[in-house]
Amino acid sequence: MASVTLHNVEKDYGSLRILHGVDLEIADGEFVVLVGPSGCGKSTLLRMIAGLEEVSGGEIRIGERLVNDVAPKDRDVAMVFQSYALYPHMDVSSNMGFSLLLKKAEKTTIEARVGGAARRLGLDTFLQRLPRQLSGGQRQRVAMGRAIVRDPKVFLFDEPLSNLDAKLRVHMRAEIKALHQQLKTTSVYVTHDQIEAMTMADRIVVMHDGFVQQVGHPLELYDRPANIFVAGFIGSPGMNFLPATVREGDKLEAVLADGQTLRLPDGLPLNDGDAISVGLRPEHIQLAESGTLEAEVEVVEPLGLSTQFYVKLAGQQVCVFVMGRSNVRPGDAVRLSADPAALHLFDPASGNRIG
Repeated sequence: MASVTLHNVEKDYGSLRILHGVDLEIADGEFVVLVGPSGCGKSTLLRMIAGLEEVSGGEIRIGERLVNDVAPKDRDVAMVFQSYALYPHMDVSSNMGFSLLLKKAEKTTIEARVGGAARRLGLDTFLQRLPRQLSGGQRQRVAMGRAIVRDPKVFLFDEPLSNLDAKLRVHMRAEIKALHQQLKTTSVYVTHDQIEAMTMADRIVVMHDGFVQQVGHPLELYDRPANIFVAGFIGSPGMNFLPATVREGDKLEAVLADGQTLRLPDGLPLNDGDAISVGLRPEHIQLAESGTLEAEVEVVEPLGLSTQFYVKLAGQQVCVFVMGRSNVRPGDAVRLSADPAALHLFDPASGNRIG
């Protein structure tokens, strides 16, 4: 096992810069998830760690070793791809042990490592099957097993669950997390799915347009997002944003576009007339007969365990999430309240968090 260190890493394609000075330290044994929308640079960064893309600037180290100019096969990393990349004419056992065969490992060593990985992954009864005889989840486990038998310093996962159906993704998420807890191997995992990031990561790296927006533990990013982008990207359903103006009086208030007001926390660096963006997580909005906000219900989504509905508030569509079942219906007028301590405030010009 080894740490992974990125220092001022850049990637250019001609005159187009894809990655802008990425700095990141991944500790030995840590599971770090790179997350962001398509085109943010996360897969490019992963491929640079693997050696599949050249580094335009900066340094990449695996352990203490500078690997900028080291060939992929010599970096001691193992990569699990979205497409499985299995050899269709080889059975499961041969697919999993092929890298060791290329290294001319002893037959007994190959059999022991393949057998051990297969037992961990529940594949020991499938070793003689061809890939076409397996389900999508089983094929992905074979791809993971092929990486495990190499006993690498670093695992690299490039959106490995994207081709699976929703139920199987949930199952495989749990399997990968459990596997990491057993092996304790440094892992870098790329996904566009923030739920995968929240449930699997020791730390999350949120990326956008080639820049790292924030790095932290999942709940740290959820509770204190550094900017509007992170606040909107982390969380499902996403955070609501309401444009407002600060009004100073006996209490500090946010005046919404239609004149309704929200009480703001004390002690913030705000002045009368400041423009702000108020962020509210759907679960922090309550239905309350004495609520200070008036809204109209537009869409109701009963989920059984909970109810999610959308209201029109101050000209914006706002998502509200409540546990249990609710009798609200489209067209209903409702009153809402929000605890000032649950508000997230952002500067609409810079997008940065206030306070």
